[in-house]
Amino acid sequence: MTFTQKLQRSVSSANSLLCVGLDPDPARIPSILRQQYRDEPTLVLEFCRRIIETTKTLACAYKPNSAFFEALGSDGWKVYKDVIDQIPSNRIVIADAKRGDIGNTALKYKTAFFDQLHVDALTLNPLMGMDTIEPYMDDDSKALFVLTMTSNKGSADFLQRRFEGRMSLGEYIAEELSKKQEQSQAHLGMVIGATQIEAVKPVLNSHPDAHLLIPGIGTQGGSSEQLKTVLQTHKGIPVISSSRSIIYAGNNDEDWLESVYLKALEMKDSLQEITERYV
Repeated sequence: MTFTQKLQRSVSSANSLLCVGLDPDPARIPSILRQQYRDEPTLVLEFCRRIIETTKTLACAYKPNSAFFEALGSDGWKVYKDVIDQIPSNRIVIADAKRGDIGNTALKYKTAFFDQLHVDALTLNPLMGMDTIEPYMDDDSKALFVLTMTSNKGSADFLQRRFEGRMSLGEYIAEELSKKQEQSQAHLGMVIGATQIEAVKPVLNSHPDAHLLIPGIGTQGGSSEQLKTVLQTHKGIPVISSSRSIIYAGNNDEDWLESVYLKALEMKDSLQEITERYV
């Protein structure tokens, strides 16, 4: 099954474009769980397991952020793998690691994430050059989501600056990805931020078939209403990610998982008009 086929099936099965980001910070995990699990690796695993179980009918994808697992030290990689193993096989798993290197180093990242962890997709940083993408391009069951116009304010430092006569460096990256897609079996998607709507339009025009990973909805302030407009003619499938606003919705309440479910449902429903174009 190709990545695109799996993504289409996942979106249709969940009737959703929602991606739940897994950014487990032990200090923010509900106190009722912290009192029960004193060991941080076990705490993080149990927290993520419950988030996944609670939201699995509402989300088409999950995006575990490797930084939060690496911060656990030597146990982190095992917990990361165990969390990924908890995600249903009919859902997309996007490893949010933002790797970006050349040659043999990139091949080792590929081995780690695609061959060892068996994720469906990986986020990549292309600023060392477009050749950093080439080692990943030989497997049509995988996808790369390349940072193109990110949701943070710092995207103005580089990605939003004019480059080679284009409106932005992000637009140039999108053009280069579109060209590389012709030689790539893996799908070359893009990360675009929901907080940078005006800057995103020329980026989408430059790679109209790209599947999209879209952070920035929720805590970062991105608007689903604005997304509806900017995605109106885009052919690739958007996967719209929310992390903190969902996984920490329950604060320290005893029934925190109910709040997580309701927030994920609210987010899913807010995207329904967009979802209907892709199911």
